[in-house]
Amino acid sequence: MIGKSTTKLINSLALKKYRSKENSFLVEGDKMVKEALDSDLKIKLLVVTDQFLSRYPVSQNDAERIIETDAKELKKVSLLQHPQNSLAVCEIPKKPVFPNSLPEGLSIYLDGIQDPGNMGTIVRICDWYGIQHVLCSPDSVDLYNPKVIQASMGSFSRIKLHECDFDELAGLAQKAEAPLFGAFMNGDNIYRKKLPRQAVLVMGNEGNGIRPEVEKFITDKLSIPNFSENEIKAESLNVSVATAILCSEFKRAYSK
Repeated sequence: MIGKSTTKLINSLALKKYRSKENSFLVEGDKMVKEALDSDLKIKLLVVTDQFLSRYPVSQNDAERIIETDAKELKKVSLLQHPQNSLAVCEIPKKPVFPNSLPEGLSIYLDGIQDPGNMGTIVRICDWYGIQHVLCSPDSVDLYNPKVIQASMGSFSRIKLHECDFDELAGLAQKAEAPLFGAFMNGDNIYRKKLPRQAVLVMGNEGNGIRPEVEKFITDKLSIPNFSENEIKAESLNVSVATAILCSEFKRAYSK
């Protein structure tokens, strides 16, 4: 049985102020919970059904508290429309140490990303392409928003996310003599651009793009050309889709 106080705690984690207060975030879905169990995250509460336990045996050492329940009870506390067989309340890990030099390879800076689905997908994309450090402006959506966690499909546990003002990152890039690329509608064609091994790629807000105070630092503007032959064309790409295409091109250039 899941008590009222536990239900209240789980539901409160939908809001950032309560995530901060409890220093906790919610992970839902069997794959994500299994990723959390396999990671270094501290799990405060694990709620599981028999179906989950039959696939993924759990020991008492895996969480501070474990509640075995049924699907009906779990659905009552879940934030998902179609919950699976598990959820976990995890402790928010300590913020990673901000790098004192620009990481090797490609670094991503997210300038005001607001949609949780986009943020989670970008984290997953960075995990796929081996980009360990993702940096974002302080006004970007919270990494521990349940929708971000859901969209990341477990990648949140493997990526180091840093909040910083862009001038901090620009200083590191300047010391490393690395270019600062930005995604723009009117930039150079990504497919014709010579791309370096070490660089920073800036992706802008869904509606407004890269803000002017960040744009002034950009050394190279990139764009993804529209190949449509229709008279009326799509105006733009979703920021997470654009991130995937640009990351792919940078990695392809490295592998030559």
